Amino acid sequence: MARQVNRDAVDDTGDPDLDGAPQPAAPHFGLTKFLDPLPIPPVLRPHAWWHRDEITITATRAEVRLHSQLPPTAVWAYNGAFPGPTIDVHRDRTLRLSWTNGITGRFPLVAVRAAADGAVHRPGYRDARGEPLPGISELTGVADLPAWQVVHLHGSATDGGDDGGGQNAVLPGHSQLTEHRNHQQAATLWYHDQAREIAALNVHTGLAGLYLVRDDEEARLRLPSGEHELPLIITDRNLDVDPATGRLTGQLLYKIAAGEDGVDAPFTGPFTLVNGVIWPHSEVEARWYRLRLLNASNARCYALNLIDAEDRAVNHNAVARQIGTDGGLLPAPTALPEDGLVLAPGERADVLIDFGALRGRSVVLTNTSTEPDSAPEPDVLEFRVRDRATHEAFRLPEAISTSYYRLLRGSTLPEDQQHVWIALVPPGSSGDGAPQLWELAEVTDPARLPARFPADGWIQLTDPETGLVRSFTRVARRFEDGVGVVVNAGRWVVWHLLHLGGPVHPVHIHLAAFQALSRRHLDARGFVTVGTDDTVISGTAEPLPRPEPGELDPNEQGWKDTIRVRAGEWLSVAGRVSQGTGAFAYHCQVLEHADAGMLRPFLVRPAEVSALRG
Repeated sequence: MARQVNRDAVDDTGDPDLDGAPQPAAPHFGLTKFLDPLPIPPVLRPHAWWHRDEITITATRAEVRLHSQLPPTAVWAYNGAFPGPTIDVHRDRTLRLSWTNGITGRFPLVAVRAAADGAVHRPGYRDARGEPLPGISELTGVADLPAWQVVHLHGSATDGGDDGGGQNAVLPGHSQLTEHRNHQQAATLWYHDQAREIAALNVHTGLAGLYLVRDDEEARLRLPSGEHELPLIITDRNLDVDPATGRLTGQLLYKIAAGEDGVDAPFTGPFTLVNGVIWPHSEVEARWYRLRLLNASNARCYALNLIDAEDRAVNHNAVARQIGTDGGLLPAPTALPEDGLVLAPGERADVLIDFGALRGRSVVLTNTSTEPDSAPEPDVLEFRVRDRATHEAFRLPEAISTSYYRLLRGSTLPEDQQHVWIALVPPGSSGDGAPQLWELAEVTDPARLPARFPADGWIQLTDPETGLVRSFTRVARRFEDGVGVVVNAGRWVVWHLLHLGGPVHPVHIHLAAFQALSRRHLDARGFVTVGTDDTVISGTAEPLPRPEPGELDPNEQGWKDTIRVRAGEWLSVAGRVSQGTGAFAYHCQVLEHADAGMLRPFLVRPAEVSALRG
């Protein structure tokens, strides 16, 4: 399970760049790992403030320390904190929020594009003369962007008007008013900016924070709380370098790689932050802790493992159990995957760790992902466990959520289902450069099928359960194509996600918590045929056995709102839209992909209205 990683100290003398300017050396780039303590974001508990259930949160420009060896960094932050304050609420207690845009000044980052040659994971972009290095150009227009913002409470069961639709962003001096009934089970939610087409940049400036819903079922478990409940918001960033001295300036550098196909890669950076600090440490007692983990990165996936600071292997399943997913608690403590706890952007995990079993040791939370966009330094956070026994009453319970139930086709999933088919289409096969979501409609009338396949905008597949060939036509692929999916309030929806190639896409569906029903693997030899003006994709199906819970990792069988879909995979999820009505969206949670068009609207309305409209 453990991977050997290089934790040798690196000095800050640096390496020369192509034009003679010194550059800080990888993988630490002159910064000392685990130097700074882990900060805890401020907490807002509205139900404890004289029974006030209204809060105003103001986005402002602030200066923060990402590392004590760095100068201050300018960010945009909620209430001046990066990450924003943790909002802590109780189930069924309505909260009204005024999100005020109080930003002043220019965009607090430098945005550049680098040739796809590995330079993207190095700080800085200028030579000794202050000119962009060869292969690097500034992203036109970013410096002139206004502070146009809107907040989405990710995972909230709310009405469409309170969902933070990206097209409803506001300028400085204006406020966005939302109401959240919190009529949902205890869960780890989060809030972040979602302004249309610039969410990746806005979130990168610091606009994100946690939102915790608690309930009586969770309270009865007497889980570790207070200082023993740690929020861990994981992000990645890059920083500019002074071209004269070669030292990090602290300024945010949004450096992305230009793809060979003309499509820019999403942002991934060399510095990993937890709660706004680069490679921090946390001193913990030798007892149980509860970790609220959130991947708030733009695009990077993490495979998190515990490694001994002296590179001795730690069996994380001997000391850790997952008790919750995005949408709430699991039925029982669940072992973590042997290869690590994988979190894609937007995913959360509720984890218990028994540091009592690691008394007197230092252990490192590290990213053992082998993905090509992994940071040059894999370590994330060091836990320093005190060498002193601690008396505690908590014992790991055998059961966690008694209200949880598993969705299964033909049993607990009601028969009255609506099926929605979505294709995740790779760059180059959709008529333009960016990956897209294709909304599909099934066609059963042979007279309406193309004369031959492949055909532009058509997908044909063999259903592994029935053996029947099914044909689908594209009905929409851009947000501006209008609403295609209309759901009656209270109805169950099965979303079928067909990944036709490209990177992992974490798909987030607003409003409804869902469960994964099955993953089927698609072999790229003839299963799907997609035709566009200049591209043909074909493949064949090699299905797994009929959907059973064992097909999915135990820790991903809980309630979710964001889920990873891998290339060549047919993933089916089911959820009920019962908590709100109005206009919502589903999209890829890789923020650059959503900004580029991997985002589609859907509408939830009362069944009586649908009947009236025929």
